[in-house]
Amino acid sequence: MLYTAYEWQQRLAAPARTTSALTARAIGALPGPLAALPGPRRLRAACRIVADARPTHVRPDWGIDEVAVDGVATPVVVDAVSSTPFADLLHFARPAVTGQPRVLVIGPISGHFTTLLRPTVRTLLADHDVFVVDWHNARDVPVAAGRFGLDEYVDHVLAAMRHLGGDTHVVAVCQPAPLVLASVALLAADDDPAQPRSLTLMAGPVDTRVNPNRVNANADRMSLPLVERLLTTTVPARYAGAGRRVYPGAAQLTAFMSMNVRRHVGAHLRMYRAMVAGDEAAAAATRAFYDEYGAVMDVPAEFYLETLRRVFMEHDLPRGAFTWRGRRVDPSRIARTALLTVEGAEDDMCSPGQTEAAHALCTGLPAGSHRHHLQEGVGHYGVFAGSRWESGIYPVLRSFVAEHDRARTAAPAS
Repeated sequence: MLYTAYEWQQRLAAPARTTSALTARAIGALPGPLAALPGPRRLRAACRIVADARPTHVRPDWGIDEVAVDGVATPVVVDAVSSTPFADLLHFARPAVTGQPRVLVIGPISGHFTTLLRPTVRTLLADHDVFVVDWHNARDVPVAAGRFGLDEYVDHVLAAMRHLGGDTHVVAVCQPAPLVLASVALLAADDDPAQPRSLTLMAGPVDTRVNPNRVNANADRMSLPLVERLLTTTVPARYAGAGRRVYPGAAQLTAFMSMNVRRHVGAHLRMYRAMVAGDEAAAAATRAFYDEYGAVMDVPAEFYLETLRRVFMEHDLPRGAFTWRGRRVDPSRIARTALLTVEGAEDDMCSPGQTEAAHALCTGLPAGSHRHHLQEGVGHYGVFAGSRWESGIYPVLRSFVAEHDRARTAAPAS
């Protein structure tokens, strides 16, 4: 029913969007004096907003063709170094650059494509050799590929870290923080040589009992069977993943938007005013964000439901009850991987303290090998994108990675 309702809504709204796009184009083609009049400019701006107001399942391009390294424009070649039906491990290679610390970025499966982390990756590329776990849209994964829950997510993280080896620095953004922490704990318990040099957890729900917010309150009130019945659905026959149970990306987008209705309405009003005023640069920046924000991917139903139950309802990791394939996970075993946690002071999706809680779990770390950074003036997305990420958070992360890269390099061979 969810898919049927979503697709019918898209079909019913399509004529209005098409008409709006044609109207905006026609007004733009008017002679200069006419197009510059206040009335046509307002109408064109409104039509452009209506024409673009829709979610899409089209995966955006990364769009990172070059970056500045030491002030020099350097080409970037994106290549998949390993693949499964559920994800690719991408390398953002710069053939002309060598010797930089290797960083593995792991993003969430939360209804958006991993390209939402484009600003994070672009910034990291100036000083690091970057790899990214790029998750696939569950709608496109055949049922024959099997289930995908928390165990399978951890499997993919472990495989990526083992593929890259122990000289890697791992950065987990948002939702995967507890799962990546668990993965590192498993490597530590086995004294696996793939243990990363450092782990950075950014705005992730390690312990949602700390400083609970509206998201956590909603999770506590939910009945899991009711959530499964109302919010998961079966992929229709016309898609490659036909028959797979999913939590639709469009449903998650609606939930995200409803959390900050005023903020999103305000952003669109500012975009409208910018277009009316002829400030195309400001309008384009907002439009680019919402084009990315509106690109949604379906989430495997078992992953969504297990995350809701084990991370947000039962708090398995901080209670010491988290297991991977029946094996108990103990973060206190982590002793060789330095830990940095990053939070935004204004984050209303992952409240301050929920990520910092990782330090209390990693009791095996020496005092000088773990650190916390609270960035004032930023919300959830500001932790990994925008001016505060660039000027406030990234320098901390870069310094932390460099410190522990040098420390391991200087250590005598055992």
